[in-house]
Parts: sequence; structure tokens; C-alpha cells
Amino acid sequence: ETASLLRFLSRIRRKKEVYSDCNGLALRFAYFSGEKRTKSFWICMSQKQPKPTLGGQRIRTRKRDEKIKYEPLSFRNALIDGIDSAKGNLEDVAKFLDTAGGTLDYRFYSEALFDTLIAGGMLAPGGSLIEDCPEGKTFRATACVFLAECSVDGIRVYVQLFNNLIRRYKYLQKSFEDEMKKLLQFLKGFSDEERTKLAIFTGLVLSGGHAQANLIQSLWNDHLVKPRISLTFATEMFKVWLAEKDIDSVGGALKKSGLNGKLKELFPGHLGEKQFEEHFSKAGLDVLVTFQKGQEVSAVKRLMQTRIKEMVENEDALSDIETELKSMMSKNKLFEQDVIVLLWKVIMTMMEWSKKEELIAEQVLKHLKDYCSLFAAFTTQGSSELTLMIRIQDYCYENMVLLKVFQKIILLFYKTDVLSEDCILKWYTEAHSPKGKTVFLEQMKKMVDWLQNASEESDEG
Repeated sequence: ETASLLRFLSRIRRKKEVYSDCNGLALRFAYFSGEKRTKSFWICMSQKQPKPTLGGQRIRTRKRDEKIKYEPLSFRNALIDGIDSAKGNLEDVAKFLDTAGGTLDYRFYSEALFDTLIAGGMLAPGGSLIEDCPEGKTFRATACVFLAECSVDGIRVYVQLFNNLIRRYKYLQKSFEDEMKKLLQFLKGFSDEERTKLAIFTGLVLSGGHAQANLIQSLWNDHLVKPRISLTFATEMFKVWLAEKDIDSVGGALKKSGLNGKLKELFPGHLGEKQFEEHFSKAGLDVLVTFQKGQEVSAVKRLMQTRIKEMVENEDALSDIETELKSMMSKNKLFEQDVIVLLWKVIMTMMEWSKKEELIAEQVLKHLKDYCSLFAAFTTQGSSELTLMIRIQDYCYENMVLLKVFQKIILLFYKTDVLSEDCILKWYTEAHSPKGKTVFLEQMKKMVDWLQNASEESDEG
């Protein structure tokens, strides 16, 4: 009807043969052809608002928003069928896993995937296998880490299998690390042999850089530490890890994850230094003992450095600073060489540098002169004197504005009995640092000649 009305009005505009009559709120139009009226109609002009309709619009759910039914057991069954069809041949297992990613949803069922590849089937909370499966099916695969040969070579092939799978499906990396964290929490539910195999697997994963070391943080949970499960697991893991990588690499990974100072916490209760050394030395991990000692010394040094800074800022008497540092040095079995480096570092960082380079030399000497007695208290041995002198050389090299000040600093320390004649001569002839040695040796030449001549005259006298 609307289309017919529009056509009619168009004709009216063209021929202008229109008769209209107004009746209240309606208009009546008539169209004439000659003297004969051909059409007439009323157009209502009601002011009432049209009533709303309930037609609405059907909202269709997008495919991506549709809820997918979660069926991990069906996924596990399909995965086990594929693994068992390889009949223990890991190359065929790898081929199956590589192609099955197109049909099996690895992303959605990543937990079930890694449970099956490591434990052989899906794990219930606590670490036991879920045995629910259809009749004629099995709930455990015939090829998995827990059923592998309990040796480094026997587990290594599985690490390679995991590495290839994650390289193929990169989105599995995060899920793999989460799986490892979960498995370590379930250690109590595994057998001794399964824990050993998982420790070897973890050591190979970490040594190969396939995951971050923070995945072993679960080992510090009380329910694993008290029964010594964490200690046994960590010992086996470190054996493998240190056999593949050196202690610097292992220490760096632990430090990056914030675990470098927590090794002693793997032991239940309070543990002495002697018991820690005995356990890991017996396991052939002496390098780990040395590493732990180094971490403890580093922690003490940081504490000592903070304490020196506090006392200097508070303008404590130099004698009080000396007494406290010697007490800390004795208690923690540190050497003068350790303390003198910390002392130099703190004293120099407390200095406010002048913006005018020509004033820096005078400023440095004036600043150091106030602490000469403190430096002298920790350079009573030739080794500590030499350590300080080499540290001064490196510091002047790193701060180019002090290149020409090196000899003046050494002369100041010589006059205040911080450095001895023998130390300066030894540094000059054989013990200097390679950093900027040409510049510094040239600076020291006149002073060394003077010292040598004075020594010869003294010997003749």
C-alpha cells in the first residue's frame, strides 16, 4: 500500500489535477482525469504516538562465544591411543604428537596433555592417576617419563620430545612451566622412583634452558621440606644440572629467580654449616657448597656496606666505625681485603663532585684525608694494601676526571701510612691492573724512582 501511495503522489505532482478536502484532522485527496474522478483517499493526521511493537531482533551467539564442552578424559583417551599405537617407538610418538595438534585441542587440554606425557595419564589432586576410562581402554600410556629408564640418557630422549613439541606449538611453553610447578607440589604422592625420574627430568630441562628456574619454587613448601622430600629431590636435580652446566650458569639461573640464598631452607629445622657441607659434599656437590658460602659472604658484605654508609652519614667517630667493622669481620670470617674494598666504595660514593673539573683533584684529596686513619686500620697486611691500590687504579680509570689524580691519591696514602713502600713497588713492577696501566705507570715513575733511590741510600747507610 505504501508503494502504491508513493506512485500516486508522484502522478499528482506531474499533472496537478488534485481535489482536496479537509475534515478535522484528515485530508481527502481526489485525482481527476478530465471530468472523471479516478481515485480518492484520506490521509489521517493523528497526533497520537504509535504504540511500540514487540518484534525485537534475534541476537545470534557468535561461534567463538559458544561454550565448549570440557572433556579432558576423552582427550586423554585419544592421546593414549595415539601414543600406544607407536608401540614404544618415541620417534613415532613424536610424529603423532606433531600431527595430532591439528585435531586434538592442545591449547584447551594442555594440562591433560602434559599429565599424560609425564605421568602416563591424568592426575588427580595429590598426584594419583585418574583411573576412570571406558571398557576396553587403558587410563595410562605405555610411554611416559615415569615409565622411562631411570637414567640421564633414558630421560633425555623425553626432554628432546618435549622440546620439539613446544617448538612446534609455542603456546605450550607457559602451560609446560605451570605443569612442572604443579608436579613438584604433588611430589609426596609419587613413588621414590618417580620422584627420582622427575628430578632428572627437571635437571635436564633447566640445564637446557627450556624453562626458568622459578619453577622449582614449590620445593620450599613445608609439606615437602619436613619429610626431606625437597632435599632428596633437589640433590638429584643439582647432580644432573651441574653435570650439564657449570656453577656460574646454575648460580645465575638461581639468582635470576631469587633462589640463590635459599638453599639451606631445603633442610628441615635449623641447620648448621657443618651439616649442609656434609650432605652436599657426600653427594659430590662440593661446588654447590662453595657457591652457598659465596652467597652468604655476599649477603654479609651488603649488610656491612649498608652499615658503613649509615655510620658515615651519621658522622660517627672513626674509632667507632673501626670497632664495629672489625667485629663484623671477625664474626663472619671476612678478610681485610673484603672490608677495604667496601670501605673505599662507600667513602667515594659519599662524596659530592664539583662541576668544575679543575677543582675535583683538590676535592678528592681533601675528602680522603678525613678517612685516612680508617683506611690504615684495614691495611695492616700487604695483600690488603695491594687490593686497595688496584681498586684505586680501577676507580680512576672508570672515572676519567680522576686519571691525573691517581698519583696524588697514592702519595697521600703513602704519607699517612695507608700504603707502604713495598706495596707501591710491587704494584709498579708486577701487580698492577691492565686498565689504563700505561697512563698510571707513567704517572708513578718519578715517585717509584724516588722510593727506589731512598731505599738504596738507606741500605748503604
